[in-house]
Amino acid sequence: MPVRSRYADLSRADLAVVVPELLLMGQLIDRSGMAWCIQAFGREEMLQIAIEEWAASSPVYTRRMQAALGYAPATPGRGDVVTIFKGLQLDIGAPPQFMDFRYTVHDAHHGEFHLDHCGALMDVEPMGEDYVRGMCHDIEDPTFDATAIASHPRAQVRPIHRPPRTPADRQPHCAWTVTIDDSHPEAEGIPALARNERSRAAGIALAPIDPTEDGAADYAGPLVTDVDFAAFSHSALVRIADEVCLQMHLLDRGFAMAVRGRAADEAQLLSLRRQQLVGAAGIGALRLARALGVTRDEAGARRVLALHPLLNPAAYVDADVPVPDGTLTVRPGPAHEDEAWISLVGPDAPDALQAIVQAVDPHLDVEVTPAGEAWTADVVRRAEPAEERPEVAVTKFSTGTDFAFEERTSLPITPV
Repeated sequence: MPVRSRYADLSRADLAVVVPELLLMGQLIDRSGMAWCIQAFGREEMLQIAIEEWAASSPVYTRRMQAALGYAPATPGRGDVVTIFKGLQLDIGAPPQFMDFRYTVHDAHHGEFHLDHCGALMDVEPMGEDYVRGMCHDIEDPTFDATAIASHPRAQVRPIHRPPRTPADRQPHCAWTVTIDDSHPEAEGIPALARNERSRAAGIALAPIDPTEDGAADYAGPLVTDVDFAAFSHSALVRIADEVCLQMHLLDRGFAMAVRGRAADEAQLLSLRRQQLVGAAGIGALRLARALGVTRDEAGARRVLALHPLLNPAAYVDADVPVPDGTLTVRPGPAHEDEAWISLVGPDAPDALQAIVQAVDPHLDVEVTPAGEAWTADVVRRAEPAEERPEVAVTKFSTGTDFAFEERTSLPITPV
């Protein structure tokens, strides 16, 4: 039986706020991790790490979301353009509005999308044309196709235009075609994809969606311009939140596999993984705390911990996260078997927990204690505020740190 989700305690309205926050946090993982990879291996190797991590993860989690929300193709692996576009709308690689995808469907096998705003481009454009070309050409070409082949192995995503922008303020930021054609060669996944498909994260069972609740229980209907998360039922939003957390864990597994192939030793691998985690954890906590308006005290910090992807989904990360009072307890579980984020945290490495609680208030801290095979953590208050961690400061470079979602009308997209 699936473990009850920690997101189930949130109201439907709060879940509609939290889900896009989680999607954006997933995008910011790379703003954290890739900075340290550039320092360790150089820009060219960083590009290859980014390609490998997404190609190893997005097909796995895309198929999971298809199954969870009822838009998986009737013939496995033989979806259409709408299937691909729905997957992008629920992908940490394309968080809503921050990566503002606009879709056009011509027919089942032909479509287009363009980005009215690309937050990732806004982050790298100040770094110069080489970094823009690296992201928008070297990374996007293989990773867009890797995402598309989760729906159909003969799907191809090709540019109409893309950055570097000419003129410098060109709108939209980029435009692409999506074509499914039997004449296309059938794409194959990279070796790391097969390893990720065997992970506990790939196969973990989560709580089913209750079709009797108010609100949408699936995304089986028409493709819409902007997903209205408030239109989903409570249990559907809980499931989406848990699935998005698994996307992050699967991406991190891809990151770990890619870095392991380049690291000088296990110590460097561990250091880079922890740097990536601490930066992403701190920014994610900052946005969650702000979005939910949590109190800037120990109770608020525990609430953010309970909702943070580091400790979710509950079926994957074996932990007791009491709110508003009590002690966090973490035990070995499926996430530890996968050597996921939580395996990087403990009495000798509390940094990620500290980054989370200090995003609520810099006076907060955690005291982590071993307890047999498990460990516990208590949130405490210090007299002096902690300095911002360098990993968090690096990630704050992203425009995603302060990005604000706006209300939009969700309209069906019909073929043109």
